[in-house]
Amino acid sequence: MSKNLSQQVVLDRRGFVAATFATVAGLGLAGCSDTSAEADKGSAAGSSKSSEDTEASTTLDAKAFDKLVDNGPKADDDAIAASTWATAVKDADVFKIGGVQTSTLFSLLNEKDGQTRGFDAGIAQLLSNYILGENKVEITQVTSDTRESVLQNGQVDAVFATYTITDERKKLVSFAGPYYYTQQAILVLTDNDDIKGVDDLADKNVAVQSGSNGPAILEEFAPKASQQEFKTDEEARQALQQGRVDAYVIDNNMQQSALVREPGKYKIAGKPFGSKEPYGIGLPLDSDGVAFVNDFLKKIEDDGTWTELWQICIGDRTGDTNVPELPEIGA
Repeated sequence: MSKNLSQQVVLDRRGFVAATFATVAGLGLAGCSDTSAEADKGSAAGSSKSSEDTEASTTLDAKAFDKLVDNGPKADDDAIAASTWATAVKDADVFKIGGVQTSTLFSLLNEKDGQTRGFDAGIAQLLSNYILGENKVEITQVTSDTRESVLQNGQVDAVFATYTITDERKKLVSFAGPYYYTQQAILVLTDNDDIKGVDDLADKNVAVQSGSNGPAILEEFAPKASQQEFKTDEEARQALQQGRVDAYVIDNNMQQSALVREPGKYKIAGKPFGSKEPYGIGLPLDSDGVAFVNDFLKKIEDDGTWTELWQICIGDRTGDTNVPELPEIGA
């Protein structure tokens, strides 16, 4: 397993530079935004917590994670040769992905060993191992606003960033999967007893992440809420902490990450709401990689790897004993 991941930087369309090795603060792409990327919007700047504090509240069993990736399935030569997309990855001898390294549960950089781990990171590394026989992932930082562009300009082979599949996005890129489901959830401060669910958001100031699905879903379920859009997950949570908004709505997986990252500061108000949002792996439009990656996803579902990865990255860290339903690949 390669221990030296190449780190790259992407300029988003507003010219913001994401520093790959900056102290992480749990920014993420909004899945709905998707990004959830809790992941968040991929910028690692503006951290308000030290790396020691972050690590102490987000322990992941790195040895179990690395072992799972190393022991993942391998594609045979014929399967790779049958896919132009997979052949290109094989020939390049590196798997270039768009992702984040600041998502507590889905893709978080460990500054001590230089490795990125989490559910999205694990899927990407397993796929690298499937094609190349080892983890040779090269990460380009993305935000909710740049995920399509890095695929369209050929900068990356795929995007792993809690990337919700939508009809609008399918006009720009293709998706393999889905590989995960989520819904929207409401994050409030622990001492907030006024908001108990989505019905209580009427006439409240609610943070949402730009470029995500959150604004549209909130408009549907709480049309009387006053929305305030923020570019990153970090900025939205800071507004909540400072009392500039009453609540923050984004996908539940990102909210769970906030609870793990800063225990005691927040709580989830009520139950998740809205339709199930399917996370997909972004690929270039009309790529034959879709069929190849879907075959890979079916394999890791069937052999138990998906469930074990979820347990290591999410279940064990949130105390959730209910393994989620396996996504219907290709649905």
